[in-house]
Amino acid sequence: MPRQTYHAKPGEIEASWHLFDADGKILGRFATQIATILMGKHRPEYTPHVLSGDFVIVLNASKIVMTGNKLDDKTLRRYSGYPSGQKVETYRRILQRDPTRLVKQAIVRMIPTGRLGRDMESRLKIYAGDKHPHQAQKPVVLEATC
Repeated sequence: MPRQTYHAKPGEIEASWHLFDADGKILGRFATQIATILMGKHRPEYTPHVLSGDFVIVLNASKIVMTGNKLDDKTLRRYSGYPSGQKVETYRRILQRDPTRLVKQAIVRMIPTGRLGRDMESRLKIYAGDKHPHQAQKPVVLEATC
């Protein structure tokens, strides 16, 4: 008899908490590792249509690194929907003003869109400094390999 492929059901997978330090890490390489954990691809019981990822806490988002001249060359555009409502900011300015936004944007753009992706995004906690309010969840400290 052939073996059946295992598909996890919603609520079967117990989510754990992981803690990452972004100090000195390269943004894109760091974001791919976080996105992998949020999607649950690090688990053997990964199922694409089920929320099988874990919670992730990112500390020191203000100390993230970008290689080359990307801080000054790359820009982020926002548009309010009104005439002359387009705002253009360099990554350096965003990193100074709100470092969590830059890290969150890099990670969220790597996870699926739709309802499942929004659920994954809600499991992501990013902080600019080295303090977080999630000690009660006992997060496991992981080292990013980038």
